[in-house]
Amino acid sequence: MSGDDRGGAEGVGTPQPVGIDELLERVRAGYDRIGPHEASAAAADGALLVDIRYAALRDRDGLIPGALVVERNELEWRLDPQGSHRAAEAVSHDLPVVVICNEGYASSLAVVSLRQLGLHRSTDLIGGFQAWRAAGLPVTLATDAETAADADPEERTGTGG
Repeated sequence: MSGDDRGGAEGVGTPQPVGIDELLERVRAGYDRIGPHEASAAAADGALLVDIRYAALRDRDGLIPGALVVERNELEWRLDPQGSHRAAEAVSHDLPVVVICNEGYASSLAVVSLRQLGLHRSTDLIGGFQAWRAAGLPVTLATDAETAADADPEERTGTGG
């Protein structure tokens, strides 16, 4: 047998592809997801809510007060406690993190990545931001948050505590 897999047995040495629905089912089996009220309570107990939605969705729908906004493509760099580009909030691998996307799909895949980095208490919000809003939990319009940041120079420059 040559090193060429084209004529060999199907699947030998190569993982079989799975669809996204099966992948989500597999990754979600590895941790406990939480609902909106559980996420709110977790935040009150010190968990870090991380909003990974892109800017257009945040502008359209608003923000969760107190959530750290980190777009998905920067997530691992910003939350790795050992990383040189980490956010100030990324203080420990033991930090409880709740990842929030728009509807609770991309956040599940993000959690797997964070757990691979050692953030073993990471989870995501079932239904994402839309479930949070539907549950009647606090949402701030993006323009309100920008106005508040403009009014507070420490917030705008990142020098505030």
